[in-house]
Amino acid sequence: MGTQFGKGCHLHLIDGSAFIFRAYHALPPLTRKSDGLPIGAVSGFCNMLHRYVEGNSGPDAPTHVAVIFDKGSHTFRNDLYDQYKANREAMPEDLRPQIPLTRKATEAFNIACKELEGYEADDIIATLSCQARDAGGRVTIISSDKDLMQLVGDGVEMLDAMKNKRIDVDGVREKFGVGPDRVVDVQALAGDSVDNVPGAPGIGIKTAALLINEFGSLEALLDRADEIKQPKRRETLIEKRDQIELSKRLVQLDCNTPLDFTLDDLEVKDPDPETLLGFLAEMEFRTLTRRIADALGAEAPVITDAPADVPDAPGSTAPEWPAIDASKYECVRDMDRLRDWIARATDKGWVAVDTETTGLNEMRADLVGVCLSIDPGAACYIPLTHKAGGADDLFGSDDLAEGQIPLNDALDALKPLLEDPAVMKIGQNMKYDAKVLRRYGIDVAPIDDTMLMSYAMHGGEHSHGMDFLSEKYLGHQPIPIKELLGTGKSQITFERVPIDDAVKYAAEDADVTLRLWHLFKPQLHKAHVTRVYEGLERPLVPVLTRMEMAGIKVDRDTLSRMSNAFAQKMAGLESEIHELAGEAFNVGSPAQLGDILFDKMGLEGGKRGKNGKYSTGADILEDLATEHELPRRVLDWRQLSKLKSTYTDALQDHINPDTGRVHTSYSIAGANTGRLASTDPNLQNIPVRSEEGRRIREAFVAEPGKVLVSLDYSQIELRILAHIADIEALKQAFREGQDIHAATASEMFGVPLDEMTPDVRRQAKAINFGVIYGISGFGLARNLRIPRAEAQGFIDRYFERFPGIKTYMEETTAFAQKHNRVETLFGRVIHTPEINAKGPRAGFAKRAAINAPIQGTAADIIRRAMVRMDDAIAGLPAKMLLQVHDELLFEVEEGAVDDLIAAARDVMQGAAEPVVKLDVPLIVDAGKGANWAEAH
Repeated sequence: MGTQFGKGCHLHLIDGSAFIFRAYHALPPLTRKSDGLPIGAVSGFCNMLHRYVEGNSGPDAPTHVAVIFDKGSHTFRNDLYDQYKANREAMPEDLRPQIPLTRKATEAFNIACKELEGYEADDIIATLSCQARDAGGRVTIISSDKDLMQLVGDGVEMLDAMKNKRIDVDGVREKFGVGPDRVVDVQALAGDSVDNVPGAPGIGIKTAALLINEFGSLEALLDRADEIKQPKRRETLIEKRDQIELSKRLVQLDCNTPLDFTLDDLEVKDPDPETLLGFLAEMEFRTLTRRIADALGAEAPVITDAPADVPDAPGSTAPEWPAIDASKYECVRDMDRLRDWIARATDKGWVAVDTETTGLNEMRADLVGVCLSIDPGAACYIPLTHKAGGADDLFGSDDLAEGQIPLNDALDALKPLLEDPAVMKIGQNMKYDAKVLRRYGIDVAPIDDTMLMSYAMHGGEHSHGMDFLSEKYLGHQPIPIKELLGTGKSQITFERVPIDDAVKYAAEDADVTLRLWHLFKPQLHKAHVTRVYEGLERPLVPVLTRMEMAGIKVDRDTLSRMSNAFAQKMAGLESEIHELAGEAFNVGSPAQLGDILFDKMGLEGGKRGKNGKYSTGADILEDLATEHELPRRVLDWRQLSKLKSTYTDALQDHINPDTGRVHTSYSIAGANTGRLASTDPNLQNIPVRSEEGRRIREAFVAEPGKVLVSLDYSQIELRILAHIADIEALKQAFREGQDIHAATASEMFGVPLDEMTPDVRRQAKAINFGVIYGISGFGLARNLRIPRAEAQGFIDRYFERFPGIKTYMEETTAFAQKHNRVETLFGRVIHTPEINAKGPRAGFAKRAAINAPIQGTAADIIRRAMVRMDDAIAGLPAKMLLQVHDELLFEVEEGAVDDLIAAARDVMQGAAEPVVKLDVPLIVDAGKGANWAEAH
């Protein structure tokens, strides 16, 4: 033990949170190769600690040192003011599991590591500084945090380690315009938007300093506020006195924090080489391990690329992993065993989680059980609500089976684990489990999702379902669910599966998921898609969870009226079709329609299938519609029929009886290009080109006192095409805010903009959008209902005027044929396995490859906007409800519409940056209304 802290001692206090965030933002995403654990911030933190230790030797070296951390987010200040720090951005998901590792790093360096529940790190630093000063010692606070400047003076100084700049009394006066003893007075007046300290509205740092210097203190200023000459400032100080005094209590550091250690406990100690090098090797920091080993005169441990139990590549075998054996999984039936599993998972730092429920609708399904896995082969099932009768109970008994933990007891025990920021929760399609558990009051975070990892690496290459991934990458076929539930009329729900059977099936899911995670996590880095997964896929899960659970209100009466109107209009169209045909027939019968079109009317293009009937698909009718009225009317009739059956009738069945709203579900990994897919019901395919399709949106309404707000990217794919293909004429038109379709028509057809007709503009619009999707002369002819030769002439002329587009198409196709993939501007990989196929498949694959970088980039941009949106609108009475391709739909209180539009538009228009700087501006159109149709 050293001497007691006193005169001649020098205490260094390091602001741990500042070190962590500086390290996190200074380095690109970095993961541990063996298991994919994020370690970028830990790496930077360790390097900073090493530089600190190396740079603090000699006569002025500290005698005592500690790294001080924040513990938890709730402190006594939140009890004083519940909005304190309410505007702070949520901690990044990949930083959460690194926080406890920075504590371990500090301990490995043999530096005191201190934190205290209910108090901020600044309060601990303040208390230690005051204690050291009173004991006659010196203090250096290693931080640039302005809140700590109130402590400077009388032997206490600050050091901004990044700038290597010392901050003394003069430095504080330069920053605040007052001495350290009056910093809190200035802060109380000026407030702090970062910490959400209200202060005095309209008074900033400079004005606050002038006032405090004039009156001597905050208390004197408030007592003599009536002497202030400026009326508005005088009124603010008088009316907001309570708020200002509260602000001072919020910014005043507590120098009497109840510490359970003394200054003597902070004495500088040399690190233990074995402990420090062991930790660094565990983190797989090769360079730093060698550097510190040399400095300590020790031998550096050998660090392999991956431990033996983690295969180097997906699909390779893992001989050290135990075989998947469903008979060895544990059934957790009592709280003692559950607490043991929770403790093991907490210590491990990760756990695979899966839920078993009564159905597939996350908003309606009941929880039956929970599965956990912490190591390959180590998995359990916690049955919660299985029924006593099991699968053979013909009368459907609702009595619970014996040997189950009460539901609420189990969830109360699991909640801290599932919400623990230091434990990664791993799942396959984790959004489903997150929604189910959120209905039971558990917000699962942070999460990793093996389905999304597969999607990031293998989008367009194969399926991402668990059974497929297990067979392909683990060589194991999981137990089929139909073996437990049966099929058809005899199918049961999971709560009637016998518990012993459920254990094998459910725990296997968690085990398989954990093994896939061990395989996929390090592969993200090797496939160069870590940024895509971490920035576009994983953070979208909690965003979509909130959106889907919010749902959107649908007016049942409006839908019913539309169904009746559609039925009447369909009847009118049938009459017209019968008149054109010269006889009555069943318009909904493809066989009867084929006989009318090709036998009776003698139209060309009739082809009989194997059943001898004519084909009358949409493509056939679209071709015929360019020449005859009857197929046009049939197409109109079919569209109305689809609108009625798919939307105005079916949507009524999708209204949730508990919420009165429709809750669609988004598939993140559904489309190869990164576009989200809406299902159950599909709200993305409501036609908007027809008047009837647009009317369906009238049924989507805002709650009383609220408004629906739509923000929609304007022609985003054309803008991306102009950037990628480097089409100067299009880029210039976008920069100048021209009507791009009119500009294209003018360029193609030589028509001045002021003489543009709607018909010519419509043709240019069809070509603009058609080219993105590799449209053919046949396709354009169908869209415009013009002869094919004329349509092909339009396309040929388009490529003549914009040759860069043709070049882009050729170069993209060549790249795809060589590499079997294309990429978006953000690095999303879209595989093109059919690109070198023969026949019709090759044509489709070519068009898909040309479109994918454009559509995929647009999808990436709106994903980036959605991920950032929650923070941007956190202070507004608004919710993001729907995403429909290039559009985001919000519900907001009437008085906050303008604020929402401003905040959301800012996020959307800047969503590409800083990763991609487009040559053209992104423009977002906004609208509002009582229903979706009005808003859009």
